[in-house]
Amino acid sequence: MEVARVRLHLFILFAVFVATLPLVNPLVHGDGVGYYAYLRAPIIQHNLRFEEDWRHANQGFMASRLSPDNQPNPDQYASTGYIGNLFTVGPAILWTPFFLLAHVTVLVADSFGGHIPADGFSLPYRVLVAFGTAFYGFCGLLLSYSLARKFLNPSWAFLATLGIWAGSSLPVYMYFNPFWAHTHSAFVAALFLWYWDHTRPHRTLGQWVVLGMISGLLVDVYFVNGVFLLIPLVESILDYVKELRSRNGAAVLHLFGANLLYLAAFAIVILPTLITRKIIFGGMFRFGTYAILPWDWRAPFWHSILVSSDHGMLSWTPLLGFALLGLFLPFPGGKWIKAYLALATVAFYYVISSYPFWDGLASYGNRFFISLTPVFILGLALLLERAGGLFSSFRLAYATQGMVVALFVLWNLGFIFQWGTHMVPARGEISWSAMVHNQFVEVPQRMTQSLENYFLHRGEMMQHIEQEDIEQQKLGRAPGE
Repeated sequence: MEVARVRLHLFILFAVFVATLPLVNPLVHGDGVGYYAYLRAPIIQHNLRFEEDWRHANQGFMASRLSPDNQPNPDQYASTGYIGNLFTVGPAILWTPFFLLAHVTVLVADSFGGHIPADGFSLPYRVLVAFGTAFYGFCGLLLSYSLARKFLNPSWAFLATLGIWAGSSLPVYMYFNPFWAHTHSAFVAALFLWYWDHTRPHRTLGQWVVLGMISGLLVDVYFVNGVFLLIPLVESILDYVKELRSRNGAAVLHLFGANLLYLAAFAIVILPTLITRKIIFGGMFRFGTYAILPWDWRAPFWHSILVSSDHGMLSWTPLLGFALLGLFLPFPGGKWIKAYLALATVAFYYVISSYPFWDGLASYGNRFFISLTPVFILGLALLLERAGGLFSSFRLAYATQGMVVALFVLWNLGFIFQWGTHMVPARGEISWSAMVHNQFVEVPQRMTQSLENYFLHRGEMMQHIEQEDIEQQKLGRAPGE
C-alpha cells in the first residue's frame, strides 16, 4: 500500500514539474551573467575572458559595467587583467551536459543550413541550460521528499514538498531566474543530506569518497553551503570520542583513513573553484569583493533577516516559519538527524546574518536560504504529521492541512507576481498595506493578462520590467544585483 502511495506521489510531482516547464525563462541577466560566463567562455572561447559575456548582458547589468564604447570599465578587471567574475563555477559544472547538448544540436542544425549562432548566446543554449536548472531543482525536491518520507508518513512528506516548492523563494530561481545559483544549491544540499543519511551509520571507504565529492560540489556551487560540512565534521568527532572511550584503536584508524579519503575527494572536486580563483584573482583563496566586504561576525542582522519588509525570510515567505517550527517538535525516529540539520541551519543563518547585503538586494524573499530547501521540507512534514494527530481522522487532517498549505502557496504566488511585475519595489523595504491591497485587488485583475504576455510576448515583457528596474535604481534604490 505504501509503495503504491509513494509511486502516486512521484507521478504527481513529475506531472507538476512537466506542467510548469513552460514557466522557465531563458533570459540571462543580473548575477546569472557571471554564473553563465563560467560555462560559455571556457567551452566556446576556451578561456576565461568574459568581455563578450558582459557585452551580451541585460541593460541593467551593463549600465554600471561598460563604458559608452561598449568596453568593460577598468574597475571590472582584477589585478591579473581578467574580469573579476566573483561568482561560483559550480552551476557551470552542473549545466555542462545541457550546454554541450545544445552545442551539438546547433552545430548539426547549422550543417543543414540552420544559421544558428554557435556562440553560447543563442536561444537553444539558453533554453536547454534553463531547463537544466529546473531539472536540478526537481531532482532536489525528489531527494528532499525521499529524505522526509524515510522518517515520516509519505503523505505528509509529499504535501510538504509541494508546499515548499511553491510556497518559498524556490520557484523564482527555478523558473524566472534560472541562471542564478540558488536552485543548484537546493539540489546539491538535498543530494548531500540524502546521501549522508543514506550511508549512515557505517559508511564504507567508497561511500566516504562519494560524500567528499558531493561536499566539494556543494561548495563549488555556493560558498556559504560550506556550513553543511559541519555535519560530517561533528559526526566524525563524536565517532572518535566513542571509539576512543571504548579503546578501539582499529576503528579510530579506520575512521581516520576514511576522513583522509573524504578530504582528498573534496580537494579534487573543489579544484575548479581554486583554479579559476588563481587565474582570475591571482590566488586560489582569493574571492574578489566578497573578501573585502565589511562582514560583521556579531551577526547584527539576525532579526531583520527574518521579519524585515526588506526581503525578510519569514515575512515574505511565511510558510518557512512553520517549517522551522517543525524542527522544534519531538522527532523520536530521527532525533540525531534533526540535531544535525538544526546545526547546519543555525550556522547558515549566522553567516547570512553577518553579511552586509543580507537582504539579497533585488531578491525575492531571502533567496540565500533556498539552500535549506531539504531542511524546510523535513520540518514542514514533521509539523504537518504532528498537527495531523489532533484530528479525528487522517482524511480530515489531510484535507484541512492541505487547504491551509494551498492558501500559503496562493499567497506566495501572488506575492511573486507583485515582485516580478514591480507592483512592489524589487529592492529595499516595501509597504505591507500596499502589498496586501495588491494581493486582493490588483493581482486578480492583472494576473490573466500578465500570464498571457509572459507566454506570448515574453521578450517585450522582460524589457519593460528591465526598464522599470533601471528607473527604480535611478530614483536612489539599492544598486543592481
